Amino acid sequence: MSFGGLHTDHRAIVAVAAIVFFVLTLVMAVLPALREQAFSTPTGARPRGHEEERGRRVYLREGCGFCHTQFVRDLPMDRPFGRPSRPGDYTLEDPPMLGTQRTGPDLADVGSRQPSEAWHLIHLYDPRAVVPQSVMPAYRWFFAEKDQAGPGDVVVPVPAGRAPRGKVIVAGPDAIEMVRYLLSLKQPKASP
Repeated sequence: MSFGGLHTDHRAIVAVAAIVFFVLTLVMAVLPALREQAFSTPTGARPRGHEEERGRRVYLREGCGFCHTQFVRDLPMDRPFGRPSRPGDYTLEDPPMLGTQRTGPDLADVGSRQPSEAWHLIHLYDPRAVVPQSVMPAYRWFFAEKDQAGPGDVVVPVPAGRAPRGKVIVAGPDAIEMVRYLLSLKQPKASP
């Protein structure tokens, strides 16, 4: 058979198309997937505690995933959020909460980037107290205003002028659990 007559030999055309299809499938899908699996085994991943898991439910209930992602893309604009996400990052997530859009910053590694419990509590109470350009709504119903804190109360150090005068702001269970969840969001180290 000569190549001049290839276009008239239907079996040869089907054979060449099948070979090209299988080679492209191998190169574009199978080999990258195998490579990703080999490099995506997380080390240091730990299951969430009971309080962190309740915070995750509060995060879901409040719809935080509509404005925040938990998926770092391999793009220059995502570098401040941590290393690019890998499938192994979601081994303990059921279901994974990748998010729908990124109106606010990505939270995949927020526990490492912003490890301060006080910062997160202030941010939930009054987002613009810590990030002036924030468009996030305040979650004031997570907090109580008291004349003075009681034993066991978690007092939020709200900056002067951001809380009612003569009152202390005390975090409620939803705020504490949500912050514990946010602090647990740390990308595990990926094996090389």
